[in-house]
Amino acid sequence: MSRVARRFALLAAIIAVAALSVSCSEAEIDDLLNEVLQEIENSNAGGKVPANAGKALKQLEVAPAGSMSGYDREAFPHWSDAQENGWRVSDSSCDARDAALIRDGKDVVVGEGCDVESGRWLDPYTTRTYTDPLDIDIDHLVPLANAYRSGASAWDEAERERYANDPDNLLSVEDNANQEKGDKGPEAWKPPNRAIWCSYAKDWISVKSDYALTINPQEKSALRQMLSTCKKN
Repeated sequence: MSRVARRFALLAAIIAVAALSVSCSEAEIDDLLNEVLQEIENSNAGGKVPANAGKALKQLEVAPAGSMSGYDREAFPHWSDAQENGWRVSDSSCDARDAALIRDGKDVVVGEGCDVESGRWLDPYTTRTYTDPLDIDIDHLVPLANAYRSGASAWDEAERERYANDPDNLLSVEDNANQEKGDKGPEAWKPPNRAIWCSYAKDWISVKSDYALTINPQEKSALRQMLSTCKKN
């Protein structure tokens, strides 16, 4: 067994014990996750895990979640013009939702006015495939409410609109999975499909980095745990 594989086994064992015992403090588990993540980064240069994945996480400001006072989803204008928000679509009538469905689907049929009529969408959260666009929600990877309590409460409307329509923060997923996720961070909800935990964590960190959003301590630990599932090509 390789050194990294041994550390994965040790990590799994200690987390399992910690879940049933108070003998291992949260700080000690956090230190272990840091150590294993560093091993992964060191051993996977050139593989699936970018060398800066852990560094980007460490650079995020850690702070308690802010207040939801004053939050209004409509204060984040969404499903705005796709082309104006960085989407690569040829039809100027497409909004961000249309563009996400087109990007994420296969054999997508688009009617007049960029109306997405049919196609095939593989939901990354559940691995189920759907053919009716009405079964698909466009998920904000880092939810709007999560962003609000992580720093977006201080943004103006233009910045909130950019965020709500950003291609890097939108993903086509099954509607029930999206509703189950709600506005939860990875400390409270992870995709049922464990195979995407690595990419989900990296994308979450990327969005929070791009918009200078904070993370809470539990969120940081959960992201470290998810990054520890990344494997070499």
